[in-house]
Amino acid sequence: MSSPLAPPDSILVTGCSSGIGYRTALHLQALGFHVIATVRRPEDKDRLSGEFNVVLCDLADSTSIEKAVAETLRLTNNRLAGVFHNAAFGLPGALEDISREALRYQFETNVFGTHELNRQLIAHFRQQGYGRIIFNSSVLGFAAMAYRGAYNMSKYALEGMADTLRLELYNTNIDVVLVEPGPIESRFRANAYAAFQQWVDPTKSYHQTQYQGMIARLKKEGAAAPYTLPAEAVALVVEQAFTARKPKTRYRVTFPTQLFWWLKRLLPTRWLDASLRKAGGGGKR
Repeated sequence: MSSPLAPPDSILVTGCSSGIGYRTALHLQALGFHVIATVRRPEDKDRLSGEFNVVLCDLADSTSIEKAVAETLRLTNNRLAGVFHNAAFGLPGALEDISREALRYQFETNVFGTHELNRQLIAHFRQQGYGRIIFNSSVLGFAAMAYRGAYNMSKYALEGMADTLRLELYNTNIDVVLVEPGPIESRFRANAYAAFQQWVDPTKSYHQTQYQGMIARLKKEGAAAPYTLPAEAVALVVEQAFTARKPKTRYRVTFPTQLFWWLKRLLPTRWLDASLRKAGGGGKR
C-alpha cells in the first residue's frame, strides 16, 4: 500500500481536453498538486497551455506514448507520484454492425494504449518505490447496455486489467483503484456520435429504427439521462482516491452506478437484463 498523495506531489491526468479529465486536472491543481495534463490534439495543447503543463499523448500511437512519458518525467523531475487514466471514448452501435477494424479502433485507446502507458509508469513507480494508479472505468464496466457494445467490452477489459494489477502489485507501495462513473456532463456523447458516423452505416443495418432514437439521444443538448452529475463529482472522488491513506478498490459515482452495482448482485440475470434494457433506452430515447 502506498502512502497517500499530498500537494505538491505530481500527478498525470490523461484525456484533459474537456469533461472529466479537464475538471479533475483543474481540481487537483487548485489543491496544490503539480498536474501534468495530456491531450491528443495539438490545438488542445495550445488552448490549455496557459492552465496546465500540457503534454501531447495519443494512446493509439506507441511513439506518442513513449514521448509523453519522457516529457512527463522531465516536467516532474522524475518524481511522478500518481496517474489518473481517464482518456477514452465510446463507439456506439449494435455489435453486429461493429467491424473488427472498428472494435480495434475502440480498444486501441481505451485498452491497449492505456495498458502500454501504464506499463511504462509502473516501471517508474517500482524504481522510485511508490505510486498510485487510478483508472476511470464506468457503470458499463460491470453492467452492459445495448448499443454500447464496443465501449462495454473496453471497460470490462479495463476492470479486468485493474483487478489483475491489484493482485500482482500486492506487497508493493503501488495502489490500484477503479472509479466507476454513471452519467456525467461532458462531450462524451458528441464524441461518440462522431465515432458512430465514422464507423457505422445505419442505412444498411437491421437496427435502423433503434438508431434513430440513439442518435437523438447522442445529439441532445444537456443531460440525456436521469441523475446526471457534473464532471466535478468525479474530480472530488479522484481526490479521495489519491489522498486516502487506504483507498477503496472501487469508487462508484452517481446513483445509477450504485443502483446497478446492487441489482447485479441481487437480481436473476434475466431480471437484470430487463432493467438494463429500460435504463439503456434500447436505442429508443
